[in-house]
Amino acid sequence: MQNYSVAEILQSDKFLQEVVVRGWVRTFRSNRFIALNDGSTIRNVQCVIDFENTPEDVLKRITTGAALEIKGTLAESMGSGQNVEVQVTELTVLGDSSPEEYPIQPKKHSMEFLRENAHLRVRTNTFSAVMRVRSALSFAIHKYFTENGFYNFHAPIITGSDAEGAGEMFSVSTLDKKNPPLNDQGEIDFKEDFFGKETNLTVSGQLEAETYAMALGKVYTFGPTFRAENSNTSRHLAEFWMIEPEMAFYDLDANMDLAEDFIKSILGYILDHCQEDLEFLEKRLLDEEKRKPMAERSDMPLREKLRFIIDNNFKRVTYTEAIEILRNSKPNKKKKFKFPIDAWGADLQSEHERYLVEKHFKAPVILFDYPANIKAFYMRLNDDGKTVRAMDVLFPGIGEIVGGSQREERLDVLREKIKALGIDEKELWWYLDLRKFGTAVHSGFGLGFERMVQFATGMGNIRDVIPYPRTPQNAEF
Repeated sequence: MQNYSVAEILQSDKFLQEVVVRGWVRTFRSNRFIALNDGSTIRNVQCVIDFENTPEDVLKRITTGAALEIKGTLAESMGSGQNVEVQVTELTVLGDSSPEEYPIQPKKHSMEFLRENAHLRVRTNTFSAVMRVRSALSFAIHKYFTENGFYNFHAPIITGSDAEGAGEMFSVSTLDKKNPPLNDQGEIDFKEDFFGKETNLTVSGQLEAETYAMALGKVYTFGPTFRAENSNTSRHLAEFWMIEPEMAFYDLDANMDLAEDFIKSILGYILDHCQEDLEFLEKRLLDEEKRKPMAERSDMPLREKLRFIIDNNFKRVTYTEAIEILRNSKPNKKKKFKFPIDAWGADLQSEHERYLVEKHFKAPVILFDYPANIKAFYMRLNDDGKTVRAMDVLFPGIGEIVGGSQREERLDVLREKIKALGIDEKELWWYLDLRKFGTAVHSGFGLGFERMVQFATGMGNIRDVIPYPRTPQNAEF
């Protein structure tokens, strides 16, 4: 007999075929009907046993969560909800599951309860669907870049530079915490540390990726990044995955073109390949929306929201134009914004970004040419001396999902910006070398993978789109 996944069995029409299927019990009712799932699909296959000829001790072991191997005959199902079922001829319990102790029972559980049982929550329909979509998005990302001439670059996880300049980094050290070596100034002597200098977990692979783009042309990173920002919210993680393409000879316009095409491609891929999971997640989201006040409900079902991104041209608007729109908007004039917009130079918040996308333009938006003083040092300074060639892609329901820029390729300008921020030039000597040896226009952007998974699945909390969330006061599992 041939082994089949549940997905393969449910797609089959070869009745009377003998099959072997393995999986975990979702439900067992009437001592006859087993709902079996192996993770290959959100749907279960119904396996029908002859309980009169099944030993009592075996029946007692068919409990929720138990692992089974079932041999049987594929038959047309007489019940509703499925076309086929397996008429069981032989059943083996591979692993027992105590019904008194197994926490993931066939009932509704709170998200907080499931986070406390993150090692088992993927056995629920919601989390299995989310993780299959996450996997498909990951594949679509690699597929897109490979087909468009990019090389995958593995940026270092341990680094001595702070790419964002925010200082919110996790330290990496082997020094004795209780008795670290001190220098003549009474400060910790990191020369005695493992790497001979102060090092941290990376917040971005961008700076290193730039060095490879200036030799290979087009590269991208897809790896873990870390932020020690003490933000205990539904939008923040301390450990997350970032996609960061860097392209030589790309200006800001080419950068925006790439970001739009890339996003539409990966969302199109999951619409084509994750229909069952997206349908389930859409229904789940609609049920959640019904419990919200009318003013907080989303205007679009999940798959319609994905098509909204794919089918609409992204509206490109300068920061200056956006500020004028926001200043003159009804929410701002009526003081409905939590952060009122008074003058040029304000750092836009999620509420402002969502207003531009959902209310004003009714399309995805790319804002560009931001004030230099609210953006990173590596972004190219415009001729006006006060704005930089930065861009943010804004989505409905989430605000900023991509941040990028044309990088500053001029050595003298970059040196001045580094000096003004008090950054030690010696720490970035290798980055400055790029501007000495064959400098050229180049650009890139960063996409937080979990933000994209959150958007694609409709999940309300970013902790529910990563297998094991790392947040303040939480590093379980």
